[in-house]
Amino acid sequence: MKKNDEFELLIHDMTDQGEGIGKQDGFTWFVKDAVIGDRIRARAMKLKKNYGYARLMEVLEPSACRVPERCPVARQCGGCQLQMMSYPEQLRFKERKVWSNLRRIGGLDGLRLPGAESAKQEKCQNAGKNDGEINTDSASVEMEPIIGMENPWRYRNKAQFPFGYGRDGKVKTGFYAGRTHSIIENDDCYLGTEENKAVLKAVKDVMEERGIEPYQEEIHAGLVRHVLIRKGFSTGQLMVCFVINGDKLPYEEEFVERLLRIPGMTSISFNVNRERTNVIMGRRTVHLYGPGYIEDKIGDVSYQISPLSFYQVNPVQTERLYNTALEFAGLDGTEIVWDLYCGIGTISLFLARRAKWVYGVEIVPEAIEDARRNASLNGIENATFFTGKAEEVLPRRYEEYSERADVIVVDPPRKGCDEACLETIVRMEPDRVVYVSCDSATLARDVKYLTANGYQVSRVRCCDMFPMSGHVETVCLLSNRKPDSYVHLNLKMEDYYRI
Repeated sequence: MKKNDEFELLIHDMTDQGEGIGKQDGFTWFVKDAVIGDRIRARAMKLKKNYGYARLMEVLEPSACRVPERCPVARQCGGCQLQMMSYPEQLRFKERKVWSNLRRIGGLDGLRLPGAESAKQEKCQNAGKNDGEINTDSASVEMEPIIGMENPWRYRNKAQFPFGYGRDGKVKTGFYAGRTHSIIENDDCYLGTEENKAVLKAVKDVMEERGIEPYQEEIHAGLVRHVLIRKGFSTGQLMVCFVINGDKLPYEEEFVERLLRIPGMTSISFNVNRERTNVIMGRRTVHLYGPGYIEDKIGDVSYQISPLSFYQVNPVQTERLYNTALEFAGLDGTEIVWDLYCGIGTISLFLARRAKWVYGVEIVPEAIEDARRNASLNGIENATFFTGKAEEVLPRRYEEYSERADVIVVDPPRKGCDEACLETIVRMEPDRVVYVSCDSATLARDVKYLTANGYQVSRVRCCDMFPMSGHVETVCLLSNRKPDSYVHLNLKMEDYYRI
């Protein structure tokens, strides 16, 4: 097989990123936009020793779960890796991915998929294996059904659109193609709100009428780099923030006047980013209109969201995710809770309604300011927030102040929990650990450490925060076992940090 050779391939699996996987003569191929069950014609693009990457040229026999893409630029854009897969099959794919990682990496051999899917997958997974390969001593836990969406479209409350020039010399905006900085023109992403299209038209009209240049990355010239748009789903409030390669936005009054024609417009600002960098937002934000934030609610908790605030992009599913975390925490009003990687306090404030006291920890100072302001906004007085790394604040509070915890909630970034943080959790011995994860591989790694050091997995449930993409959130409850019910392995942390 050589580069540009074409061949037929049957897709039998998919990667975490949504690439189809097929095998031919023992050689593994990865093919973007292919779906499990597809028989395709592919073209070899990049070959390694035991695997290669191919381009989908034609679907010869479509999978039963293949559906037409709704967006005309879905394949070029790359933001929706699974748009060609039916939504029920997307949910099954995500459940299986989490289940597989927790078993393979986390060592949870007794973990079962929900209901009938469990028996079918167990039969497939264990086909041809000897009984000795399955750890029948591990706790048997059945995953709870994934939380999907009734309408998996128009769910994103935030979008960041890069600006550039089209081939016709006019201003264009859209999204970067996968692994590139080439803009695929798109004014109306079906995952974003309908107001995005009106905002982008108003911005482009003023730019073209007044000769304002978009940013050109290759020569570090031009003004408008990105436009950030956020919407409060519960309030209807809109925010627009220009990210500019300059210290001033010309014709700012005209931009404001045009944008205020859009119902719900509440906050307009610009953010200065003059660096040659892939980071979108700079440090300084100048407010042109409104209070500098919008408000939104998750359940009965209100939040103020500024341009730089971290806030979950899917508010409908966020409420379901946080209610799941709250349910798993099992609070009765007497518990001391630590919320690590707390952001602007979204989970902390949910927990505070049921806990005796909540301590939140976050490394970003601006996020802690937002968290304290949101606590005050909601009249919540039983929450304290600390600025710093969770792996530094938690051990210090434990060692210097003998702070205890009945429940610890962690919602770390994709890299998972820092090893010092996990070690401190084990030393503090909380009754329950609620782990909210956006990456099931690092979740599995951290679960493996915790289960080897006194905890057992009691409940697992996925929540589909990002329909049409390969990402999924998972909530995992780990319960503290009594000292005489387990053998403390005392393994080194490096054993768990090899993925």
